[in-house]
Amino acid sequence: MRRLAIVFLLLGSALWAQQNTVTNVQKQDPSSERGQLAKNCPFKHTLGCLEVLFTGQPLHVSVGSIAPQDGFGAGLAYVGHKDTENWSTSWSGDAIASSNASWRAGGFLTFVDTRLKAATPVFGTQSAIENDLPVYVEQPVFRLYEQSISLNKVTFFGEGPYSAVTGRSYFGMTEHIIGGSLVRPIYERLNMGVYAEVNARVISIRPSPGQSSPSIKQIYTPTTAPGLDHQPVFIQLGAGIRMRPSTPKGLFHFDYDFAYRPFIDTAGSGFSFQRLTADAYQEISLYHTNMLVARDTNDPNNCLIDSKANPPHCAAVGGRSLAGHLGLRASTNLSVQPGGNVAPFYFQPTLGGSDLNGSPTLSSYQDYRFRAPDTLLVQESFEQSMGRFPVGFDFQADQGKVALDGGDLNGNPWIHSYAVGLTLRAGGFPQVYLLFAFGGKEGTHTMGIVNTSLLGSAVRPSLF
Repeated sequence: MRRLAIVFLLLGSALWAQQNTVTNVQKQDPSSERGQLAKNCPFKHTLGCLEVLFTGQPLHVSVGSIAPQDGFGAGLAYVGHKDTENWSTSWSGDAIASSNASWRAGGFLTFVDTRLKAATPVFGTQSAIENDLPVYVEQPVFRLYEQSISLNKVTFFGEGPYSAVTGRSYFGMTEHIIGGSLVRPIYERLNMGVYAEVNARVISIRPSPGQSSPSIKQIYTPTTAPGLDHQPVFIQLGAGIRMRPSTPKGLFHFDYDFAYRPFIDTAGSGFSFQRLTADAYQEISLYHTNMLVARDTNDPNNCLIDSKANPPHCAAVGGRSLAGHLGLRASTNLSVQPGGNVAPFYFQPTLGGSDLNGSPTLSSYQDYRFRAPDTLLVQESFEQSMGRFPVGFDFQADQGKVALDGGDLNGNPWIHSYAVGLTLRAGGFPQVYLLFAFGGKEGTHTMGIVNTSLLGSAVRPSLF
């Protein structure tokens, strides 16, 4: 946490001091990464050097929070792309490791259908400005990927809303995800698209000795932690629909996602289940700016906004204008477990601190504090940038509940938490959070999170 705060301050200061300078320098950069490094590094243009090191192509430094409790990881990523008349193809691979020997590695291949229908003249737009136009119009995207992760320290407190802090235990896990997905737009006016995915998930659970609490098998059994003694190979399917409309002038933005995902136990061990998810986010832009969304046309290591540019580049750091928003999110996970099957504990969503994907929820509680097949979460947020300085102020309020059965969500108690802190968003760099969380019944929690993907890139496959 201390190291992350130092990096946050140093990087923020460099971004502030050199925004205008680097914006001009970018226009004169040579096309090769080696040429950009020679022009900007090591101390000629600090921000330009950082951009090449952390977002450059084909090779750049890869950083991010691997998972809560498992530290901040660093490594390398390789990115390549090729454009033809009808298709844009990109590929990347990355590998990072943390100080506790946890690691993540993966490879991604993305095909984007770049065929565009002819433009249709529209009258009455003479006074339109840039922010009146959608920031991202979806194209058909096909992706193949493999991601492996090994975590040496994950906490388990038991299942359900009434688990206790005294029940804390630790386990290690390794998960391999091999799969593919497609996204296809169906209604442009609402920026609506459908998507589908097929994943093979191979997971193994192991003890985590030497921690401040017992290893999981010392205090839990396969009855109290389903799946503890056996982890079969799963085939996980998925289909969903999402909408990302905005109102004229960019005042209101919406991001709605509804999906159905069956997890099929290929060994017939009684762990097959189905998951329904709904995630609805509404945002009021205080300065009528576009909402930041993940770009499916990229992968987690690629934040390009135009692959045909010379040199290829991510969003510019310089010229940042005042930005701020009010957000409201409501999301739920509902599990269906047919025929006496149970959802294994390692695939159950969690609330508290951050989850396996690094998303903060009920942040004042310990990471993974509440685990159950069914969850409900409501989040209110406010973020305000500090003018041209890329650091922003962030406030979050969370209310959540979990249940072992979906029918119990109505009666189970709400859990509350609040968080204040700073965010760092600049160009294609990963988003950084420094948060102090409070308001829960189990104390406070200070968190430092570095997003696992570059800004403007696609998200990684979910670990649960």
